[in-house]
Amino acid sequence: MLSNLHTHTTFCDGRNTPEEIVLAALEKGFSSIGFSGHAYTPFDLRYCMKNTEGYIREIGRLKEKYGKDIQIYLGIEEDLFAPVDRKAFDYIIGSSHYFRIGGEYFPIDSNYGYFKKCLELFDHNALELADRYYTNFCGYIKARKPDIIGHFDLITKFDESEAQLFLNNAEYNRLAEKFITEAAAADCIFEVNTGAVAKGIRTSPYPSEDLLYVLKKLDAKITLSSDSHSIETLDFAFDDTRQRLLEIGFRYCYVLFDGVFVKERI
Repeated sequence: MLSNLHTHTTFCDGRNTPEEIVLAALEKGFSSIGFSGHAYTPFDLRYCMKNTEGYIREIGRLKEKYGKDIQIYLGIEEDLFAPVDRKAFDYIIGSSHYFRIGGEYFPIDSNYGYFKKCLELFDHNALELADRYYTNFCGYIKARKPDIIGHFDLITKFDESEAQLFLNNAEYNRLAEKFITEAAAADCIFEVNTGAVAKGIRTSPYPSEDLLYVLKKLDAKITLSSDSHSIETLDFAFDDTRQRLLEIGFRYCYVLFDGVFVKERI
């Protein structure tokens, strides 16, 4: 079953309208498509949705228009600093995109310049940055229990393209393993996210392969997503990623079907 639940549109920082995405998904043979606009973040208006009600209405319209041909779901990507009313949505992706220091918010993944600013806040100590990031994120996961955990190790986004701070650092890997084990206890679904691969920033999805082995050992739930911002990337690198998941030992991933998350063989 071809599906993607992490999809952005012109309602936030995506390049295509929701209807263009539905039509592209139909052409690609998708069984379902889920929309996950960035929830409103009053402290940073550059990337989020400013018209959430319009978004809800438009996805509802598309459900009525195309519902016989493809299952369409209304989701939202919630940042840990801006919780939403989850009753309004079919599912929630819970993500962490910011540090909050002294009442000011600093994005960690917009570009490498912003990431370096975050690193400066921790006196260039990458391990302290990682510890704060995961402490905040895991606290949110345990409190909110989102349906899907978004790009768990987002802080490693620039590790291949700019500065190797994390993935080849044994101390970091021990720290990340501790926190992903803590997060897995919440029994949410972890997304295996190919978004940074599509952008040419990484060669492998989030979470890193080391963390995927940890999730497999913990028998954690996973779902495959592309964090798509355009019709061209709806299923980016899905075939290669499925093959790697099989090699790691996964046999199932979760998809949203008939309104519930179900196991599907990879």
